[in-house]
Amino acid sequence: MRNAAETRIKLLETAMELLATSSYHDVGVSDVCKHAGVTKGAFYHHFDSKSALFAAAARRHWEKGKDELRAIFSPDISPIEQLNRYIELVSNKQEQYAVPGESEVCVCPIFTAGGQVGPEDIEIQNCSRELAEEQIKYLASMVRGLKGEGMLGEDGDVTTLARMIFQYVHGLLTYGKVFNDLDTVRSDLREGICRILNLQCKFRSVTPSDAA
Repeated sequence: MRNAAETRIKLLETAMELLATSSYHDVGVSDVCKHAGVTKGAFYHHFDSKSALFAAAARRHWEKGKDELRAIFSPDISPIEQLNRYIELVSNKQEQYAVPGESEVCVCPIFTAGGQVGPEDIEIQNCSRELAEEQIKYLASMVRGLKGEGMLGEDGDVTTLARMIFQYVHGLLTYGKVFNDLDTVRSDLREGICRILNLQCKFRSVTPSDAA
């Protein structure tokens, strides 16, 4: 029998698992309870609502993944290698979370949920915005480094460029999911980011040493 802490963790993990394969509106409290193997009474002991559960699950998921982002965007790593590792991360996530035989491409369940809800689910919208802004800050540190090393073709605003990269990546993943086309996602990912940054051509290709 699970204790209270274990039950809470199981609910959080189940929420993210269901959100990764279904839309926010398609997943109800009953679905979460069924898949987690808990009663509704246990659910409401930990969370006041479905939105409270998913917001908590999203933040927990984000916190667990922050070490990965910190490693990629470490100041000890050159800005161009940060870019290479970020592109590799996005590509690898597809292999990790895509559903074989169903969907080759997966979108970010947290950010997507923020676009699926209306003003009545402000808790989900606020969570989605908050986590998007945090990721954009990591991207901005990379862009600032590329700009500082003179790798960009023009003097663009760092925050604007970082936000545009975030928007492009999530838009590309949505396109890939609609068309179930991972090859296009992979081929367009680097090209699109490099064009947004106006990265100088000599820095756009990944050499064998970069990939090592």
